[in-house]
Order: sequence, then C-alpha cells, then structure tokens
Amino acid sequence: MNKYITEFIGTFFLVLTVGLTSGMNALAIGSALMVMIYAGGHISGAHYNPAVTLAVYIRKRISLGDALIYMGCQFAGGLIAALVVSLFMHLPEVADQSTMNTGKAIMAELFGTFALAYVVLNVATAKGNEGNSYFGLAIGFTVFAMASALGQFSGGAFNPAVAVGLIVMNIFEGIKIWIYLLGCFGGAAIAAVVFNLNNPAEKTPAPPEAMID
Repeated sequence: MNKYITEFIGTFFLVLTVGLTSGMNALAIGSALMVMIYAGGHISGAHYNPAVTLAVYIRKRISLGDALIYMGCQFAGGLIAALVVSLFMHLPEVADQSTMNTGKAIMAELFGTFALAYVVLNVATAKGNEGNSYFGLAIGFTVFAMASALGQFSGGAFNPAVAVGLIVMNIFEGIKIWIYLLGCFGGAAIAAVVFNLNNPAEKTPAPPEAMID
C-alpha cells in the first residue's frame, strides 16, 4: 500500500505546482518533480506519471497489476490536486485552446514524453546506473527543458495525469484529451522500445524480488 500512497502524493504535488503556476513556471514544475522523486523513489520508483509507468511496464520492471494501480493513484492525485488548486485560485470558466495547432501539439507531447521516459529508464532502471544520486535531478531537469522548449505548442503536460488535472482546472479543453493520451503514451512506449533495443542486456525481466513492490 505504501507505494500506491507514494504515487498519489507525488502526483498530487506535481499537479498542484502545475496548477498554482498555471503551467507557466517550468523551473518550479521540474523542481517539484525532482524533490518528490527523491522523496519517494525508494518506495515506489517515483513514476508520478501514467506514461512513465507504461514505459517501466514495457521495460519489465513492474507487474501489470501494479502498473494499473499506479495509474489509478496517479490520476486520482491529479484530480484531487486540481480541486485543491480551485480553493486557492479563480480558475477560468471555460478552457480555450483554439489557437493550438493539433499536429504540433501531438508532436510536442510525443517528443517531450519520449525524452522524459527515456531519461527515467536510463537513469533510474538501467543496471549501469544503479545506486546513482543524480536520477531525480536528471528527471526534473528533463521536464524543465522539455516544458521550456515544447510547452508553447501543447501546454507541456508530458503526463496524462497532469493533462486531466488541467482539464478539471479549465486550462485544457476536455475534448482535446486524446492529444495528450496519444502523445504521452505513444512517446513513452516508443522510449521503452528504444531503450530495450539499445540495451539488449537489460531485456531479461527482473526477478520478482527486484521488481517494484
């Protein structure tokens, strides 16, 4: 149960930071993710992102059952955070993404999430990087870099739980959720496939005692 609580808490504070900064402070968002990763990495692996959980599942470092529960906790954390943000701020009555280019938005979410998941897999799950102390910093700065570079095209979610939270906050349009689901899950899946191809020695599933539990 502790790993599920950890995923809820980490995602909650990530989405809370996104909401309270209106998604405009990439450094604060990346920093929030970084500190939550350091806080919970030893308990749950600190995914805080359904797309990252998918990548870790394809990487064979988490079971299907745990992956599904992780995703449920992450979405729940994002939803609750969105409701808490509404207590602090006056949120828009209607979301407006009318100027967003759909094609560019999908590519931005796909590339940004690919980078995030690729970094997570390499710094937090690869045998060659076991026991490193920089994994949280690397992941947090990946979000900072991708949000700074690509956020202008899609809003820079790179995380379906963040996207859902922003929809609840009327910052993203609900009808465009498919962009974030397709882009985020697609980017994460591709990152996992690339990781496996690039690291053939890592393909062997971890023994049960080595999997996140």
